[in-house]
Amino acid sequence: MKGFAENDPTPGLLTNAEGEVLWHNQSAKRHFSCPGPEGNLLYAALSAHFANPTPIIFRQLTRAQNHSFGSEELETKNGRLRIKVHRVADIYYFWRLNNVPAPASVGIGLPELPVLTIENTGKVLSVNQAAHDILGGGAQRFKNILHPNPMTPGAQLDLSGPEGPVPLRIISVTRVENTHAVAFVPLEHGRNDSDEQFYDTLPVALLHLDVNGNVKMANRLARHLLDIEGAGAQLGDLVEGLGRSVLDWVQEVAHNRTASRVEVLRVRRDDRELFVQISLKRIITDGTPGIMAVLHDATELKTLEAQFVQSQKMQAIGQLAGGIAHDFNNLLTAISGHCDLLLLRHDAADPDFSDLMQINQNANRAASLVGQLLAFSRKQTLKLEPVDLHDTLTDLTHLLNRLVGERVRLSVSHDPSLTPIRADKRQLEQVIMNLVVNARDAMPDGGEIRIQTAQLHLEDELRRDRASVAPGDYVLVRVSDDGVGIPKDKLIKVFEPFFTTKGVGEGTGLGLSTAYGIVKQSGGFIFVDSTPGSGTCFTLYFPAHSQGQVEHKPEPDAPMVLTPPVAVPSAAPLELETEPRSSEGVVLLVEDEAPVRAFASRALRMRGYTVLEAENAEQALDTLKDERIEVDVFVTDVVMPGMDGPSWVRKALETRPDTRVVFVSGYAEEDFADNQARIPNSVFLPKPFSLGELTSTVREQLH
Repeated sequence: MKGFAENDPTPGLLTNAEGEVLWHNQSAKRHFSCPGPEGNLLYAALSAHFANPTPIIFRQLTRAQNHSFGSEELETKNGRLRIKVHRVADIYYFWRLNNVPAPASVGIGLPELPVLTIENTGKVLSVNQAAHDILGGGAQRFKNILHPNPMTPGAQLDLSGPEGPVPLRIISVTRVENTHAVAFVPLEHGRNDSDEQFYDTLPVALLHLDVNGNVKMANRLARHLLDIEGAGAQLGDLVEGLGRSVLDWVQEVAHNRTASRVEVLRVRRDDRELFVQISLKRIITDGTPGIMAVLHDATELKTLEAQFVQSQKMQAIGQLAGGIAHDFNNLLTAISGHCDLLLLRHDAADPDFSDLMQINQNANRAASLVGQLLAFSRKQTLKLEPVDLHDTLTDLTHLLNRLVGERVRLSVSHDPSLTPIRADKRQLEQVIMNLVVNARDAMPDGGEIRIQTAQLHLEDELRRDRASVAPGDYVLVRVSDDGVGIPKDKLIKVFEPFFTTKGVGEGTGLGLSTAYGIVKQSGGFIFVDSTPGSGTCFTLYFPAHSQGQVEHKPEPDAPMVLTPPVAVPSAAPLELETEPRSSEGVVLLVEDEAPVRAFASRALRMRGYTVLEAENAEQALDTLKDERIEVDVFVTDVVMPGMDGPSWVRKALETRPDTRVVFVSGYAEEDFADNQARIPNSVFLPKPFSLGELTSTVREQLH
């Protein structure tokens, strides 16, 4: 096969699943050049035709992965380009790229325009399938073309058939070397070709416009796409999203001031979101210039591109959040940790106490901000466990009542048949709190916030907002309000980070993006419905956990009393930092950040532990070579220069299998949870952690 492909006149390339070129034939080498590594040859080849070829590569790879084959024809400035890709041996992809003369459809899954390919002499060389179906036969049925002069869009041509001339109306002409690719519509003898009935049978949506963009004719498919009854509308009133006046675009094409090009625009419809790909061609009808517009449904294309852009955005934010979290949380651990050490020596009567509390509180706020970015990008390390929403919301209700204030009522109702879900309880509470706070802020004059749970079984796939919810059992949570609502143009942006409808200084724009990330990372879905002036409803879908229904305990009569955390001043003498009361155990502390290591070491020694320090994994393993040293607990950072935390711990446990492990990190990679699960007797403590959190975690591991 390689020998055949090597001599194939069509450019061929072999790539991996990321689109990196592993091999290419001689034709590809002749046709394309790549300024960088040859692995980028596919991107460079398509860059000659498209400003951003990444969505095209992604789309075709996805099709080949799902169906073993992908194919697409796209219009470029140099004509049409046919792209085909085959999956080879499950992990490789073979691409063929070649120019085609016929201006076929650029839509997804739509029939192509009828096209004749003819020589300059008038000989019919080929017809495409659409032309074959309309004319009732292939090129061999016809002798030649009786040329109009000149052959231009809008002109009439006659095809010399075995039973006489066959009249056609030219829509577009593409010249390729010594041939013409002529797209046409058929004419019937004795009928006016401007009559919509002639065009209603065509497998493509067509509009006939005057030079001012007014619709003179719309065939059946065009009327269906644009939701219009017929002629009379203005194209600018039907579509939007060009970035400039649609009328200017039409007139530029009508007066030959610009080359015709394809645009993807949004149809102004209230019933559904619809995008159309529009190509304008100048025509002359009875001496009068006009425009023939060819339309194709591009909604699926826009959906794929939107999903790809969203995935790129998520990846970029995830990388940013990960970089910030790793370094920033180390700094915050050192700041809040040493602040905790100072608070142990200053009680509430001390003049420095309030300043230390301010430092501590603002460090926690900074850590929360980083946590929200991690939540949106789904990079948090969640502690997933079976959660009963009935009990969770009952426990949370008292705090929520305090959050909403006196002018807003909060009502909670449950489906009695609720099954558990699998989620991080603390993060789930954060989601509910964010939604309730947003609902409260949307009702400045007061109102009611309703939290409802329900059990739902989906028989069929649910598709909405570019998401697909698979059939199965789900637990729903709805948070609705009677507030001001969200305008339609802002509704699709509410989950984007830093987007807010509140005034400057009134919100960070991270509340809903945080909720979105937590729900998605938990395997769920979140949707929003809103009507300006009538309120908003957020609906959360969580897959039901397989444990089944939970028996609920009776509601407690007395309300829960919530008390704020209080810094406990230490009554112990300062010497405890270096002279522990008694040996509580031996801890090997491995941390590459010196300030964090210094705080953690002092904190553990103050609580009576013997602490051995190491600044990296290699140093820790060297320490453990001394068999006389007994270690009860490893406390280690996850991400370090050289060997990472899980790697050195696995090696150490080969000779010390009973040692307990505490992993700490400000940012854990996606595979960390799987790695930790394979390490016995290990727990995870996220940074930044307080003095009390560190010492209590170590104590729990020991006892």
